[in-house]
Amino acid sequence: MKNFKNALFYFGVTGGFIALMFWIVTKGKSLEIGRDIITKTSNDTFFGQFVNSLVHNLKHPLAILLLQIITIIIVARFFGWIFRKIGQPSVIGEIIAGIFLGPSVVGMYMPEYSAMLFPVESLGNLQFLSQIGLILFMFVIGMELDLKVLKNKANEAVVISHASIVFPFALGIGLSYFIYYKFAPQGVEFLSFSLFMGIAMSITAFPVLARIVQERGIHKTKLGTIVITCAAADDITAWCLLAAVIAIVKAGTFMSSLYIILLATVYVLMMLFVVKPFFKKIGDLYAKRDNLSKPVVAIFLLTLIISSYLTEIIGIHALFGAFMTGAIMPDIINIRKIFIDKVEDVALILLLPLFFVFTGLRTQIGLINDPYLWKITGWIILVAVVGKFVGSALAARFVGQNWRDSLTIGALMNTRGLMELVVLNIGYDLGVLSAEVFTMMVIMALVTTFMTGPAIDIINYFFKRREVIIPKEISNSSFKILISFGNNEKGKSLLRLANSFVKKQKENCNVTALHLSLSDEVHSYNLEEYEKETFEPILEESEVLNQKLTTIFKSTIDIETDIADIAVRGEYDLVLVGLGKSIFEGSFLGKVLGFTTRIINPDRLLDKFTGKEGLFENSPFDDRTRLVISKTKKPLGILIDKDLVKVDEVFVPIFGSDDTFLMEYSQKLIYNNDTKITILDINNQVKNNFVIENAINALQNSYADKISIIDESQMKAGFLLQQDMMMISLESWKNLVDSESVWLSNIPSVLIIKP
Repeated sequence: MKNFKNALFYFGVTGGFIALMFWIVTKGKSLEIGRDIITKTSNDTFFGQFVNSLVHNLKHPLAILLLQIITIIIVARFFGWIFRKIGQPSVIGEIIAGIFLGPSVVGMYMPEYSAMLFPVESLGNLQFLSQIGLILFMFVIGMELDLKVLKNKANEAVVISHASIVFPFALGIGLSYFIYYKFAPQGVEFLSFSLFMGIAMSITAFPVLARIVQERGIHKTKLGTIVITCAAADDITAWCLLAAVIAIVKAGTFMSSLYIILLATVYVLMMLFVVKPFFKKIGDLYAKRDNLSKPVVAIFLLTLIISSYLTEIIGIHALFGAFMTGAIMPDIINIRKIFIDKVEDVALILLLPLFFVFTGLRTQIGLINDPYLWKITGWIILVAVVGKFVGSALAARFVGQNWRDSLTIGALMNTRGLMELVVLNIGYDLGVLSAEVFTMMVIMALVTTFMTGPAIDIINYFFKRREVIIPKEISNSSFKILISFGNNEKGKSLLRLANSFVKKQKENCNVTALHLSLSDEVHSYNLEEYEKETFEPILEESEVLNQKLTTIFKSTIDIETDIADIAVRGEYDLVLVGLGKSIFEGSFLGKVLGFTTRIINPDRLLDKFTGKEGLFENSPFDDRTRLVISKTKKPLGILIDKDLVKVDEVFVPIFGSDDTFLMEYSQKLIYNNDTKITILDINNQVKNNFVIENAINALQNSYADKISIIDESQMKAGFLLQQDMMMISLESWKNLVDSESVWLSNIPSVLIIKP
């Protein structure tokens, strides 16, 4: 009855108002009398009118801009993925994507498509949107700079940083003397041209360098600290120099530029002594909060926009204002993290690729169509490398670094990346750089960024020494366990399990907790804070267990390979990694493990897991574990964690003699943890196999009250619910799942061991 009333009300109201609107429109026709009404007529068919309307909509500026954004993001992500796969920063791939979509490739081979996608009249919108992306990006870069490090920087970092600017700056000015006559745009003074060539040679890409240092695992070393400090100081100095150079170029003469520099000085003082204290007061109020209110966020972002506006009208570019705002943000981890999380994804994923493509549209490789022009490009690259690489390396050697570290510093400081493109675009917009010089310099930026990784590899190869991150105390232990965890809860479960293996032999054993984080998930500014937060719950658990714990933290681009590499280099006897129950939700294995399930194709998933398609092969839910299994050559334990708290009751299914090695781990659990082991004899394998029977008998002779043997018929109701964990070999686990045993529905946590 209620539904009938609702339906009656709905149709009555909507029908009544539709009739009313129809009556008003009909009566309104009479109001047209005496007015010149333009009637649209067309000889086209209905379909023809539809096509014309569609074509008109496609040419609308907003539609063009949205299509450009879609294309740019897809192509940029694809090229970035390719370059990450070959061990290069994704920024190189994104720059290449821009050049690919520009006149150098798409414009040359598909000119009609290029003209449709990037019509000349649309480039203004693309440029302004890309500039917004750059403003947000520079805001993030300013926040990622740790000014405390700069305040306490070592003397050698100051020398290296300044040398890495002065030396290439001088060489850039020297190079401009030889190419000014033929390549400088008409009407551009030599001073302006030479200053821009100098500053373009002096830039270091701090974000790219910081990521490379993290990926190489040297961020916690003295070398890493020096490089990061140098790059941070280099960034600030270079941007201040760039602001001065822009002022000189816009003013025309050095004397008239002093007015702009004076205004810029007033602006900087105002930011440091008025805005920064104001920001600090807000930061102190919200220091311990996980979220910021919208009015507070609005204050910070409005300040960012005002700051960028002021530096733009002063004449030192809006990007300097964005950088300055980021640098004076409250020195509070929570607040900086909130803003970086809010801004970085939009800036890096959505808007920054627009800048790369806009740069690519300006980069015309086809202009370098003469051997002489390629020769000049080669000279530009050579001068850039000598200035930055050699200058930084010699300065590092002068202040006492060894040759290996000096050359590594030089290679890292030679990284230019995105920051170089920012400078080049500013020079191009000001008319200081011609299209030919702009293209040559873009090529130089790509080459110098691309060569950083290979250069470090070559240096490491010739000097034969790798950065050691394995703590020394590990090598003196007789039994060593490495636990690799992704989140705190799994880490604590793994630690409790590891402790059960070594509890009474702590003096001769070592447990190491390893946390690897993908480099693009860690910000350079709060690396130490991130490491502290990651290990704090694990260290608290180790105190509860009275278990001494060694920790290793590393930012990486290849978690699986690094787990295997550290396991081998540390000569660990057992590597433990964890899986959570969420991995199995919605799958056949979820049903096996007693978790809530959704309807899927269990046969196909079962085939994947039992080895008919290879363990975990092509599995969308656990590709990482599959790679860890394939790459780790040390004994590996995979914990399927169902909130493991203790390891007092463990049962071990035995499928054959290949499971004999499990008796060694059973013995460790019995001796160290007083664990009671129940061996499940599958198909009388224990009784019929001499090898496994002898191994179990040896255990029973020593620990008669701690070990028992049963078969499936003896498994009483509720037996599995009384067990804390099942320990099983990798091959037996595949066989067990393949058998679809009824008792699997109540299975506890599982430790799968690959010998």
